[in-house]
Amino acid sequence: MVPKTTLRLFPAVLLAAALLFSCSTTRVLEDGEFRLARNEVKINGDKSFNAKEVDKYIQQKANSYIIFGWNPFLNFYNLSGRDTSKFANKVIRKIGVAPVVYESSTVEASVANISRHMEYLGYYNSGVKSDVRVSGKKVTVTYTVTPGKRYKIGKITYSVPDGVFGEDFMADTLNLSIKPGDYLSEASLEEETERSASWMRRNGWFGFTKNYYSFEADTLSKRDTADLEMIIREYTRNQSAESAKPFRKYSIGDVSISWDKELAFNKRILRDMNTIRPGALYNEREVNNTYSRMSALKVFSGVNITLSPRDSVDIVDCGILLTPSKTQGFKINLEASTNSNSLISYSPQISYFHKNIFHGGQWLNLSFLGNFQYKYDNRAIRSNEFGVSAGLSFPEFLGLPNTLFRGPDIPRTEVNASFMYQNRPEFTRTMISTAWGYSGALSRRRFLYQLYPLQAKIVRLQDMDMSFMERFSGNQFFFNAYIDHFDVGSSGMVYYTTCADVNPKVSYKYIRFQLDASGNVLSLFNSAMKTDRHGHRMIWGIPYSQYVRSELTLGKTVFFGRGDNQAIAFRLLGGYSIAYGNSFTVPLEKQFYSGGASSMRGWQARTLGPGRAIPEEVMIIPSQTGDVKLEANAEYRFPMFWKLQGALFLDAGNTWYAKDWGDDGYIGRDFVKSIAADWGLGARVDLTFLVLRIDLGVKLYDPSINGIGWYGPDDWHRKDCYALHFGVGYPF
Repeated sequence: MVPKTTLRLFPAVLLAAALLFSCSTTRVLEDGEFRLARNEVKINGDKSFNAKEVDKYIQQKANSYIIFGWNPFLNFYNLSGRDTSKFANKVIRKIGVAPVVYESSTVEASVANISRHMEYLGYYNSGVKSDVRVSGKKVTVTYTVTPGKRYKIGKITYSVPDGVFGEDFMADTLNLSIKPGDYLSEASLEEETERSASWMRRNGWFGFTKNYYSFEADTLSKRDTADLEMIIREYTRNQSAESAKPFRKYSIGDVSISWDKELAFNKRILRDMNTIRPGALYNEREVNNTYSRMSALKVFSGVNITLSPRDSVDIVDCGILLTPSKTQGFKINLEASTNSNSLISYSPQISYFHKNIFHGGQWLNLSFLGNFQYKYDNRAIRSNEFGVSAGLSFPEFLGLPNTLFRGPDIPRTEVNASFMYQNRPEFTRTMISTAWGYSGALSRRRFLYQLYPLQAKIVRLQDMDMSFMERFSGNQFFFNAYIDHFDVGSSGMVYYTTCADVNPKVSYKYIRFQLDASGNVLSLFNSAMKTDRHGHRMIWGIPYSQYVRSELTLGKTVFFGRGDNQAIAFRLLGGYSIAYGNSFTVPLEKQFYSGGASSMRGWQARTLGPGRAIPEEVMIIPSQTGDVKLEANAEYRFPMFWKLQGALFLDAGNTWYAKDWGDDGYIGRDFVKSIAADWGLGARVDLTFLVLRIDLGVKLYDPSINGIGWYGPDDWHRKDCYALHFGVGYPF
């Protein structure tokens, strides 16, 4: 719980920041030392040239800044002064950031680096000058770059060995990445040699690399044009003509797979995963496919593929050595939050995994989770939720052999089952569910998919509080959401990202789409089913649900600043669900909610919306949901010290009813006024393999008609105006 006085100290915090800003950034420097305050790059002439192409070749980087050219940790470091014997000063230096001491020798080296890079990019005889300006104890270095002359590629000719090699090479010339009319550059030629050499290796030419390529450009015959000759010799750039050997086209010979026999593993699975076949033409792509497939099993920490050509024949033998990894372990996850209305929520989860349960790369995952909510000023008001789930994943498309799949990824078959028990003041609910389907990845794991042709769930509600039932007896939305039901349908998810790293450090974007459909197949048998007094068709005495639910998420994270140590992350999320046929409403567990550690962070989970509706007082522990969800999030992330990062965020969104049930939760009623907004500050500890996070969200606008609407700084300390969240991983 954050004390109310914390937010009242906001003006004092601003004053402290102002004092820190005024502190010297050069106090710790010795006599004769200067701080490198800034590097500037100016481009003369070609305005289309991106100055960032030059930045990375400047040897000495200045201190990074967090906002508006200010790094408070640099100022904080200088509070220590030059006396490092005092303990307090040592602590200050540990937390702060040391100033970069200017080294004049790096300027000349940077000029040389930039000049070489300009020529690599195809700007010949570029001018690069440096200017060093000293102001007090600070230095600013300006690099002025005048891009040189560029040549367009004219005619392209080839000089390659005759025979089968030449025939294979010429068959690929239509795919060249360099074309007449393109600008000539060493960068584009290097890219083409890598592409072309890879194509040749995929067609049997084992050991062929880009080092066999060379180019000659004629820039004298035509003005501003370079006729280009691509030459392939039978010796590398670093060899002489005496070393020349004819290129050889190879086939695969013996293939062996070995691993530590202490690890019990089904050899048939490995044979199916292997796409390197004896007698086949050597193909580098099949080597890479085999590496990706065996690595994706996650049973082996190392996959080492050795290729050994025989001396007298055009055959290459293959040895695959697999190094076992740890096959079992536990994972722990925790999310927690509290708000100024005394509501505490925490969700622990512990999982056990086994990556080789049946000795064939089958994954077992057992999870035990809970979700506990209570008010610390009245612990008798609480909601408890317990769950257990089990999942089995098989490294194959059950029913089809892996040999039918030729790429680097094999679909996995998933079988899942779970049980959930929820005890709220108003009711008790149990859910039993199971699912069967497939998951997989494409395009270097940038494209992920899940398809569940069959998923089923049965939901039972008991011990319903009479006042709760009476309150909602006239409300069709709530009445139909809180009934027993049987849910049978299908679902799917597709996800694409430009960076598949667990914790990306480069700019990326992603898109995720999910779709659930339930009850449509069952509706074909309506005539054979009994009905209840409300007209619902029944299975085993329980009505089945019929609905469609979809959700689309768009996200983008942009890194910037010196060393790309800052980032701005954006997310847009939209969800829509509709019940029809045998259902009046979408089941409660399939409805959307807002608030929580990864949503509207000024609210706890399920405490916002729908629309402008007043939160239902009969719900002692809030559970606000809707059919529609819209949300937009933006977050600025910046470094602080050690592995600690800061964040400043803004969220806007809400949930709504898709149908007009006669209250203010309908999306068609005062839509703009029903969009909630919050802002906040956060801190993250980036441990590379995981990120620990804490966020303080503060309400800016509360759309509920019993709220005060817009909140100003004087309101931020008030009851139910802020929420504190703890989580693992970034929110988006």
